[in-house]
Parts: sequence; C-alpha cells; structure tokens
Amino acid sequence: MRNINWGVLGTADIAKGCTIPGMQQAENCILYAIAGRSLEKAEQFKQEFGFEKAYGSYDEMLADENVEAVYIPLPNQLHLEWTLKALRAKKHVLCEKPLAIHEKEVEEMFRCARENGVILMEAFAYLHSPIVAAVKEDVKKLGALRYMESAFITSDYPVENIRMRRETYGGGTYDLGCYAISQILWMFDEEPVDVKAIATFSPQGVDNCSTGIFTFPSGAKAHFTSGMVLPTGQARRLDRFQIHGENGCITSETEFNQQGNLSWKLTLKGKTETKTVFAPQNYRLEVEQMNRCILSGEEPHVSEQFSLRLSRTMDRVLDSMGY
Repeated sequence: MRNINWGVLGTADIAKGCTIPGMQQAENCILYAIAGRSLEKAEQFKQEFGFEKAYGSYDEMLADENVEAVYIPLPNQLHLEWTLKALRAKKHVLCEKPLAIHEKEVEEMFRCARENGVILMEAFAYLHSPIVAAVKEDVKKLGALRYMESAFITSDYPVENIRMRRETYGGGTYDLGCYAISQILWMFDEEPVDVKAIATFSPQGVDNCSTGIFTFPSGAKAHFTSGMVLPTGQARRLDRFQIHGENGCITSETEFNQQGNLSWKLTLKGKTETKTVFAPQNYRLEVEQMNRCILSGEEPHVSEQFSLRLSRTMDRVLDSMGY
C-alpha cells in the first residue's frame, strides 16, 4: 500500500501537540507540507517535524498538486471556508471538531466533497480509540439503556485565547461539550427527541459552563456537562462517563481521551469487573483510518450521518442555552 502526501493547513496547538505527532507515527503517512499565516512559522514546523515543504499561505499549499490529503486545525469560524477550498482543490480533508458552526454548513461541506470526488471526515480522534469500541460492545450487555452522563471540564484560558472569544465561536460547548455530546450520541446510536440546556457566560459572551438533558425515543435520558472553569493555566481536567441500563452499568475509571492503559468498570447483576484496554495515540489512529479510506475504500469511521446528527444536536443545545 502506497503512502499519502499530507498537508497541514495551520500551525495550531492541537496540530503541534497532538495530530502531527500522530502523523509521525501513522502508517502510510508522509508529512509533505505545512502552511502557516507566515512562512517563518511554517518553516519552524518544517524543521521541528520534518515536513518536506513549507508554505507562507494556505492557498499556496492547496495549489500544490502533490498534496493529497489536508488536515485542518484552524479556529472554528474558519472551518467552512478552508474545508470548501481544500475540497474544491480535490484534496481529501480531515477537519477538526466541531466540523462547522451549524448543520447547514456541515451539509454544504459534505455536498462539496461528493461533488469533487474526495473524502471528508470530522476529526474526533477519541472515537477511533479501542476503549470506545470496547465500551460500545459492553453497552450491548446492559439491555435497554436508561441513563448516561458524560462530562468534560478543563482549566480556563486567558481572554485572548480563541476558546474565550465569541467571534471565533469559542466557549465550552463548542470546544468541550462536543466531546461529551458526541460520546452520548455514539453510545445511544440515535438522536434525542428533546433537548434542554442552560449555561453561564463569560464577560466576552462565551459559555464557560454548560449542561443539558437529552430525552431519547425510548424515554431514556442523558446528561452532559462541559466547561472551562478549573484554575487558569494549570492544564487541569475532568472527564468521565457513566452508562446505565436495565441489566447494569458502565463507569469510566480513567480519562477516555488518552493513550495508554484505559479502564472502566462493568457491573452486571451485582458483580463488578474492571476492564482495561491499551489505546495507542488516538490522532495516529484517525490518520491511519483516513489513509485506508483513501487507499482502499474503507468507510470513514466518523461518518457523514454521524457528523450531521451531532451538528443538529449541537444546534439545539446552543439554541436552548441562548448562545
């Protein structure tokens, strides 16, 4: 199987700290090109990570015919513009979550991918982790689901950070709540029929703590909480989940969006078992899966249907909380 020439459209922290290191580990992945808002920044990334080429503008990189796939880690408000440009340049695209600001934008992106004969996938790296697949199998043992909760809380950021600004569509729900909400939708594998949410807002107008309740067609409930309220600059976090069904429950023991040995507890008929799987670097796994989609026709793990379901639910959450 041949290798894919990847280009990275932007020098964001998520690219530097997570996705590019994953690309370095990934099979069939060539770090071909890096583009920044300045050539100087792109050259720094080229030297640090071993890219073959550096570009001082995004358009220049998209004009390079040797770039086959593009990873987009840009701020949320730029996802639509640059994903469409990359797709129209006949590049396969892996775009960071949330894929877009509204469902209609997500629809436009996938329509553009189809029109140009290329693949688009939303970058939810954790959904590629073995712990997600293993827990999903254990969910089947719980019988009819009754309740799930998922939480993702982190430290907050200085006000100049894009996560803390309204014009860049920051806030806890876009940045963190999408993890918790996506996890609920992944485990239930259906869309809620009712969504209620509330939030507190920063002086800059972004939600810094939000929570919501979903009701599913069966009457089952789910609850998410997200926020950026832990001490500033300490990189502290809380992420957890619980899933309850008629036959028992599943409780997370470790942070789910990590690599290494990850554990959860499965309780059935009063007996509790601690289960553990080894999870490789998630960002490596998503790039490898994207490569298989390109090279051998594998279906994207994070599908168009799932991204649309998530964006519709996110729209309802944000509308309900008044964002």
